[in-house]
Amino acid sequence: MTTAQTVIYVASLVLGAAALCFFLKLRVKQCSAKATVSKAFVSVFFILSWIIAAYVKGMPAFAAFVGAGLLLGLLGDIWLDLKFCYAPDNDFYTKMGFLSFAIGHVFYCAGVVAGVTEFKPVAILPACGIALVAALVVFFGEKAMKLKYGAYKMISTLYGAVLFFMAAFAFFAALFAGLKDNMNLVVMAVGGVLFVLSDLILSGTYFGEGKNRPVDIVTNHVLYYAAQFVIAASVLFIK
Repeated sequence: MTTAQTVIYVASLVLGAAALCFFLKLRVKQCSAKATVSKAFVSVFFILSWIIAAYVKGMPAFAAFVGAGLLLGLLGDIWLDLKFCYAPDNDFYTKMGFLSFAIGHVFYCAGVVAGVTEFKPVAILPACGIALVAALVVFFGEKAMKLKYGAYKMISTLYGAVLFFMAAFAFFAALFAGLKDNMNLVVMAVGGVLFVLSDLILSGTYFGEGKNRPVDIVTNHVLYYAAQFVIAASVLFIK
């Protein structure tokens, strides 16, 4: 990157962190339309960081798929916060949020195939195994995790499988093709793990009891935005 590009990129990260702090200050107090708008504003900065990275790398297919996933993440952000603002439409907003993020992860997976130096189909197998285990834990471990999915049990199971598959797929695709030559996928996998940790906390907030404390809200969003910024940064590691 040129000096100017580096300055703009770093500025997008700093401003994103500042916007996140402002959003969390609003969100911890109460759910509101103002908090939802500020949350979307934070997402604009991980989109901006992606735009800079994609511009530097000349917008290869990997970058395009990552960008699509990030845009769907921005939409998912909005849907899921609207569920708190407009309680009567809670079901619709929750499902749209799940759907947006799930499709976003599908785009990330497409990015893995497009961005690996040499795609080895064998990478799909361990990723599928991890996704299957995750789905079984979500579906059968409801009581053990002290969660009540209710009508969202199946969609939570499917989303959990997609989420874990994405993170594992990025890592194993890089592993079988050579970690050193596929650091973009390694970085994406790190982002995927942060996404998993964020959603584990979020599941407690949505489906558990007494898990909507300020500490839960803060850690969930910090991990989530770290995940999206890291995934956006993966574009910079394309060889």
